[in-house]
Amino acid sequence: MTENTNPRKVAAKRTAAPRRTATTKTAVAVSEKKVKKEKKIDSKIKVVRDSFTMPQSDYDLIAEIKQKMLKTGLHVKKSELLRAGLHVLSKQTAAQLKQTVASLEKIKTGRPKKA
Repeated sequence: MTENTNPRKVAAKRTAAPRRTATTKTAVAVSEKKVKKEKKIDSKIKVVRDSFTMPQSDYDLIAEIKQKMLKTGLHVKKSELLRAGLHVLSKQTAAQLKQTVASLEKIKTGRPKKA
């Protein structure tokens, strides 16, 4: 009588098999969630951080435009104004763009010296 007829051991053997399938199902569910998260990350726009130098008069123009926008009830950031300006410039012809860029004050590139 080497056969195991103890009901507790038999029940334990029966419950062990479904647990394995449950873990594989959850592993599949977890991997599907990871794929969905990766798709969401890929759909976001990549943002690049940059810095540049511009004359104080241009900063003053930005402040003026921001005040105009506040009067219309819209709070804008400096980066939003610069992006809007890029979109406007991109719609100009090559001749208009050349004239606009030529009218700008020439400045030294790089960081200003610390005072």
